[in-house]
Amino acid sequence: MATNDQPEQSGGRFSNMPFLEHLEELRKRLIRSIIALIIAAGGSFYFAEHIIKFIMTPLGDTKLYVTEVTGTFTAYFKISLITGLLVALPFIFWQLWSFISPGLYKREKLLILPIVLASTTLFLLGAVFCFYVMLPITLAFLIHYGEGLIEPMITISSYIGFVGMLILGFGAGFQLPIVAYVLGKFGIVSARGLNKARRYAIVILLFLAAFLTPTPDMFTMMVMFVPLYALYEISILIVWLTGKKKNAQVSAD
Repeated sequence: MATNDQPEQSGGRFSNMPFLEHLEELRKRLIRSIIALIIAAGGSFYFAEHIIKFIMTPLGDTKLYVTEVTGTFTAYFKISLITGLLVALPFIFWQLWSFISPGLYKREKLLILPIVLASTTLFLLGAVFCFYVMLPITLAFLIHYGEGLIEPMITISSYIGFVGMLILGFGAGFQLPIVAYVLGKFGIVSARGLNKARRYAIVILLFLAAFLTPTPDMFTMMVMFVPLYALYEISILIVWLTGKKKNAQVSAD
């Protein structure tokens, strides 16, 4: 009989599932996620014009242009794909954690649904924070930089690509507390270790901010880095609370 401190016979941390079966399971999860993305993107294409009008609001009076014959269609396709990804996120996260679940203990499997909901919520919070807080600041600086000397002519395709990558980057960055919680729950990281590794984390977060930002300018990178660093500090607190609760539970047992 499996206890809460031991893996289930059919799974658990020490599951003996062959490597090829792991690959087959991963392939199935990826195919389901891609199908969900295609369906969501297809539905979003119908509302693409309204979505584009909405994401143009931070621009104010700045106009967008098309310089290619396929420019408008490309813009519609890009915004549909980005929106479809946001819509399909809960299902994609569920597929991800369901793939990991055979390697978890019975007690840990109960956390899958809360983690999926938390991952989706944090991703959307990151997207909302980016659009309403960071994006207006970034656009105001980049577009009006050199105003009076250079007249900006921004294409709709480049704007959607910029906004989309920035929103997805912030959404991905906001997953840091969830990752820290899971690693702390499994005993892989500790609050003390994260605290000591802060100087290295800063360097890693700088590289991550440079990777997630759609443009290589220092301003956009710092706009991404500041929230990431704040999330790192929050993650240390979450891991500390997780470890404290775990120790209390072990003492009670």
